[in-house]
Order: sequence, then structure tokens, then C-alpha cells
Amino acid sequence: MHVGIDASAWENERGFGRFTRSLVDALARRDSGISYTLLFDRAPGRETPKGVAVRIAGAARSMSQASSGTGARAGTDMLSMGRAARGIDCDVFFYPAVYSYFPLLSRIPKVMCFHDTIPERFPDLIFPSRRNFRLWQAKIWLAKMQAARIMTVSQASADDLSRFLGIRADRIDLTTEGADPVFCPIADAAILAATRARHAIALDDQVLTYIGGFNRHKNVLRLIEAMPAILAECPRARLIIVGRTTGDRFWDNIDELRAGASADARSSDRISFAGEISDAQMAQLLNCSAALVFPSLWEGFGLPALEAMSCATPVLASNRGSLPEVIGDGGLYFDPRSTGELVARTVEILKDARLRDRLSGQALARAAQFNWDKAAEMAETSFRKAAGKG
Repeated sequence: MHVGIDASAWENERGFGRFTRSLVDALARRDSGISYTLLFDRAPGRETPKGVAVRIAGAARSMSQASSGTGARAGTDMLSMGRAARGIDCDVFFYPAVYSYFPLLSRIPKVMCFHDTIPERFPDLIFPSRRNFRLWQAKIWLAKMQAARIMTVSQASADDLSRFLGIRADRIDLTTEGADPVFCPIADAAILAATRARHAIALDDQVLTYIGGFNRHKNVLRLIEAMPAILAECPRARLIIVGRTTGDRFWDNIDELRAGASADARSSDRISFAGEISDAQMAQLLNCSAALVFPSLWEGFGLPALEAMSCATPVLASNRGSLPEVIGDGGLYFDPRSTGELVARTVEILKDARLRDRLSGQALARAAQFNWDKAAEMAETSFRKAAGKG
């Protein structure tokens, strides 16, 4: 069996890119009788797995370049991807993210991964204009019609696909995600000391870390606005925000976040933006943190939560979407619309060392239930079903 894969999200630093790279790497390691060809829009800057064929469509503009808030993929680039995909002699064609979907006019069965329905749930928070939303809806309708099987990454997302997009449950296959091995507990005192120095963390600071994007549904502004109340109870609390702050990916509110961070004199020097950092540095920061805070209004999976738990770091999480499904007993939950609940849960975990220790152990045990090999096995099942062999 031969599977062609849309690899146009390969260069994305995290999110869809991480999912694509990690899943393909796990698929390539398995001895399951399935071979793969990656279809890139432009030549990749990152290494591809050994034994996996590569084809370049030669698009004028890469998918990652087109992923700014008001950006869009050129029609000619989508046509070039479709032509190149038709030239791959495959039994199934797989789109790891419907976000990078392009029409493929052939009888090849297609597996389409819908990570979530956040655009449908919060269109006003995701799209800068109604026109952007209408174009998205048209693309999603065509992708849904072309798909032989629909893949998604959590049961919460599967339920939403039926609710918002009318996709029957018997057409949906689940896969999962995993944390990179670099996310693990670190006992080396020198590494932890260097991490504290890098981020100006004092020994008695209680670090809260946020990792992710700054789209409005991520709800980061509420976390920033909660800091004065958290500091009133826990004066050594410190919030470090990790993620791209250049404002050139999707439609975010980074300027509003920066303004919020400096609005209150008590908290302005207790909030810092770390920008993008490497996975190794992210794991080191999580090992210096009392908790990861994940205030998102909705998630399809929530990989930063799994990465934190793999470092034995508890998660303070929204009680919405997939987060309770992924985190389980590895953290505490709050209503993401309630600043009061966010403050209360944060103060609770910062003040109670025994609670933190218990949650730390539970988080590590919970994280062990997720891995990319399991995700690959589940994806293969979907490919076989699409090809009529499952």
C-alpha cells in the first residue's frame, strides 16, 4: 500500500507542522507494509525521514508564507499541488491538516485530518473579515465532500465534527498525538540554574508558563489580566509567555497582550514574553515551572499540555474542548470565561506544595499514555479503511 501525504505544513514551527513531522516520522519507522511519498509545495528546509520519497510541486509561495492573518494561498499554487498529487501513484492521499487542503481531482481515496472546529465555533475570533470566513467555509465543504475518511485527534473534536460540520460518526477515525522525548523531567541542577538565569527567574519565584499561539480564542489576555489578583495572594508568582510575538502568523492580538501586560504596575515586571524558543529550552523552562497555564476557550488536542505533563509539570487548564480528555488528573480546571476561577485555581496550586507534588506525579503518569507510535498505528487503520482494506 502506498500513501501520498500533503507536506505543505512541514515548515510550520509547531501546531500542524509538529503533527505532520512527528506522525510521518512514526509512520516511517513502522514495518507495516505501507510506503509513503511526501508532497511539498517548495523544497523543505527540514530533514525528512529516511525511506520516505519526496516530490516538490514548485509552488510560487509556500503554505507557511501564506498563513498570516489576512494571507491566503494563491489559486495557482493550489492547482500546482493538485497536479503534482495526481502524478503520485498512490492508493490513498492523506492531508495531515485540512488547513493546508488543496483540491485533488482524482479517484484516489482521501483521508482528511480535521484537528478541530474552532473556526466554526468562534468565527469572529479567528477571521479578520466575513469574507475570510466564507472562503474557509467553501474550502471546508469541498474537503469534506472529497474525503473518504475523516481523521481527528480527540473524541471532543470528533463530536464537534458531527455537531458543526454534519459529518457522520462512522466516517470519523481517531488518532492521537505525543510529546517529543526532549520533554522529560530534568534533575541536572546546572541546567535548571542556567534556565533560571536565561529567564531572570529568582530562586523563590513561582513560575507560571504559557506556551502557544496568540489567536483570540487562546484567551491569553484573560490570563494577563488575572495576574494582579494572583500576585495579591502569591507575590512571587511570575508569568512567562512563550510563542511567536512577531504577529505574522494567523490573526492574533499580540499588541493587545503587550498593552495588558504593562497596564498594572504590580504585575508589569512579573510578566515576560520569551518569544519562540527551542524544544529543549521549552522543556527546561517547564521543569522550572510550578504549572503550565492553558486558558484556551477551546482546543482540538492541546499539545503543550502533554509536553508539560511529560516534564512532570501540572497543568492549570480550561475545562472546555479536548483539554480534560488529554490532561485527565494531571491538573486543575477552571471556566475560561471566569477570571475568578482562573485566579482561584492558580492560587490553590501555588500555595499548596503537597497538591503540586501529587499533580506532578499524576501528570507524568498521564503523559505516558500518549505517544506518536500509537498515533501512527491509528492513522494506518484510517488509511486502510479509506482504501477498502480495513
